[in-house]
Amino acid sequence: GVYSERYGPQFAHCSGSVWNPGGDGLSYEEFHFPIFLLQDHNETQVIKECFWAHNAPRAGAPPQFPLCSMQLQSHMHAASSTVSCMRRSSLQSTFSINPEIVCDPLLDYNVWSSLHPINSSGRLDPSKEVILVASRMDSHSFFWNVAPGAEGAMSGMVAALAAAQALHEAPGAQKLPRNVVFVFFQGETFDYIGSSRMVFDMEQEKFPVRLENIHAFLELGQVALRNNSMLWMHTDPVSRRNESVEPQVQDLLAALHRSSSGSGVSVREPGFSQGLPPSSFQRFLRARPIPGVLLADHQTEFRNRYFQSRFDTAESIGVRYPEGLSPEEQLEFVTDTAKALAEVGTFVARALFTLAGGAEGTESIRADPSTVSRMLYGFLIQTNNSWFQSIIKPDLKGILGDTPQHYVAVSSPVNTTYLVQFVLANLTGSRVNFSREECQNPEKIPGSQPELYEYSWIQGSLIPNSTSRVPFCVRSGARLAKALSPAFELRQWSSREYSTWTESRWKEIRARIFLVASPELELLTLAVGISVLLLSLFCTYIINAKAELLFGIPENSSAGGY
Repeated sequence: GVYSERYGPQFAHCSGSVWNPGGDGLSYEEFHFPIFLLQDHNETQVIKECFWAHNAPRAGAPPQFPLCSMQLQSHMHAASSTVSCMRRSSLQSTFSINPEIVCDPLLDYNVWSSLHPINSSGRLDPSKEVILVASRMDSHSFFWNVAPGAEGAMSGMVAALAAAQALHEAPGAQKLPRNVVFVFFQGETFDYIGSSRMVFDMEQEKFPVRLENIHAFLELGQVALRNNSMLWMHTDPVSRRNESVEPQVQDLLAALHRSSSGSGVSVREPGFSQGLPPSSFQRFLRARPIPGVLLADHQTEFRNRYFQSRFDTAESIGVRYPEGLSPEEQLEFVTDTAKALAEVGTFVARALFTLAGGAEGTESIRADPSTVSRMLYGFLIQTNNSWFQSIIKPDLKGILGDTPQHYVAVSSPVNTTYLVQFVLANLTGSRVNFSREECQNPEKIPGSQPELYEYSWIQGSLIPNSTSRVPFCVRSGARLAKALSPAFELRQWSSREYSTWTESRWKEIRARIFLVASPELELLTLAVGISVLLLSLFCTYIINAKAELLFGIPENSSAGGY
């Protein structure tokens, strides 16, 4: 984060604010034995049956041998630390023809888009101001690949996507004097990988937007568990001491207050001085003082009891469906949670319209609860649904698995990144009359401006009573930006400035169940084995010594012929 001995020391080291008092840091402990999670009922039933058949006490007596045992195998190649494993991998890559890499840095991509087109290969003029809207799209839990992150990540992300759609559809949005950039960060759970990389790229002028272009920063954190429709506006007390930043923060807060009227959302400041909750905004503040606000449903400690847990599911934020609905009916059913997050999206879109220079007409800006409902279902319940199928590329339909997961990994982009990109393109882009070849090669079409837009050939919806689809081309500003920690670009594997998280490579993870004999039987088996070994050695010696007699081998003759 931003707070340290040099910046807001009174807030450093979690002083004054414990945001997640229910957390115990279990996910970050080191265990010297594998821990497995079995979610298949058939697998757990086999283990239970083996236990009750062989290990359960009977009539008060201890269990009798043989006993049921289980062996877990999860061999990891890396050891010690990131510094050690990256150094070993680097040496292997340098001197070996077939290098054996032992670990990989966590790597994925941020997704970003803008209200007005931005040249992705150019640099925004310093006089151009943008409003940066951010949320995270990754989560974490104790078990790899089981990270639903409903409240921790998806609530803010879905609300931001809904706001992006509402703002793009607002009358006069394309004529606003300030641009609005939406960014969805990846890898934030592991020390802000995505946001730190974007700040680094901005400083190195490898990203179209510079830090100097940011007029205001608005981040959506955990927003699904509001109490009485209340959202809290968190700001950084240290940067507000800057005489140029404080008036801009006040203007930002005033715009948020005005925009909340009639949206179904109430907003308040915490009312006392405290540091920012964990947020991507902190990484930007480390670079320069920027006026910004984090919107969250908590004043002090998290309302989310399952933060970074596999229990942070759709049910934990109140996403429930009536019994008997088919998957397609659940996809279209508007839940109370969807309505509440649509209200947040409406409020944010109206605030952004005002901050970007809009004057009148914000009452007509509204986020669509039906779209929010589809996003919640797709990102939290069932990824492989008809809506997601209709908005992705045909060659990427394999990313639509049954169980959504939002864990950042080393094989990138993960399915969440792709889905956020295509959802954003679908909500903010437009359909163009291009053929498949033209859509995949827009640089060949005069006036297509591929430096301003991203073109995607989408497989489209199913034709009624058919298995065929109606594909089409979508033009949008939804693009990807690398989310790899700058520490690995700079080869600073022990960096204290940037994230240095890596993931070990491993062999096949597996387990086996077998029966274990009693110690007496094991000793008897060992003794018999040793006896057989000694007997075989003795017999081999005798046979070798008496070979001439036993097999009639003639003595060597002194005469030889050629």
